[in-house]
Amino acid sequence: MESAHHLQRNTKLIGTHELLFIIGIIGISFSSIFVRWSEADVAVIAMYRLYLTNLLLLPFVWKQREHMFHFSAKQWSLLALSGVMLALHFLLWMASLRLTTVASSTVILTLEPVFVMVGSYVLFRTKANRMMLLGMGIALAGSVVIGSSDFALSREALFGDFLSLLGAAAVAAHMLIGKELRKEVSAFAYNFWVFLMAASSLAVYNLAAGNAFGGYSNKEWGIFLLLAIVPTLFGHYLFNWLLQYMKAAAVSMSVLGEPVIASLLAWMLLEEPLNGYQLGAGMFILLGVWIFIRYGKETKVSPSKTNA
Repeated sequence: MESAHHLQRNTKLIGTHELLFIIGIIGISFSSIFVRWSEADVAVIAMYRLYLTNLLLLPFVWKQREHMFHFSAKQWSLLALSGVMLALHFLLWMASLRLTTVASSTVILTLEPVFVMVGSYVLFRTKANRMMLLGMGIALAGSVVIGSSDFALSREALFGDFLSLLGAAAVAAHMLIGKELRKEVSAFAYNFWVFLMAASSLAVYNLAAGNAFGGYSNKEWGIFLLLAIVPTLFGHYLFNWLLQYMKAAAVSMSVLGEPVIASLLAWMLLEEPLNGYQLGAGMFILLGVWIFIRYGKETKVSPSKTNA
């Protein structure tokens, strides 16, 4: 009886985690929709999204106070750098949504794991296996097809694809720094300080660009708040929490769900059509990234091979 009860409880727990995982994918998929609904500058949208997220997290800082401030100079520097990379990611990716379709922008963003692998090789001397290289090749081929089809549509759309690609590289840098920091820094402290530093970086950018910090309508403030709650807290932060209970590779699969749901939401809420090139190339990219994550087993490069 006791073992049966234990099994039933574990089954229920697994179901709960899977449900939360689905909620997280839906949450991050709304991000592009909210950005397209807003008329504010993308740097302002990103800044308030992060500042409001920090405001929502503020009540929990006191409880986490033992983990919030005791960092070395190197750790503070890495937290700042991670924040700058996250700010750059939001700036580039949100700007891409003003130039290209939600489908193209979000599917190109799924190349993030590929950039992470390249960065891991450069920084940590890890290498990819053959299946990872195959997946990377398929995904990159799909992105070239999307780029060529968008170039036929307009050069503006192609530039939007390029901004999304740079945004994927920036968030990969943010993830690599986070991977190093999370060895010694708690999840809450890491997220709080990185969000704050990213928002402050964007504030400096907005000040230099002459973007207004106020005077926005209630609709705009509502969108800023929705971005803080739905894709950030119920998306990215939820995934960080699920890492305690699910395999990292499984959580990484969220990058495959976002473009699918985001494209469907754009079709329903923004009346954004999906053409054959986008569908075909998008499936190509998703297949490549799936192979990359599914068979991803990084190994260290031996010193003898490194020096050869």
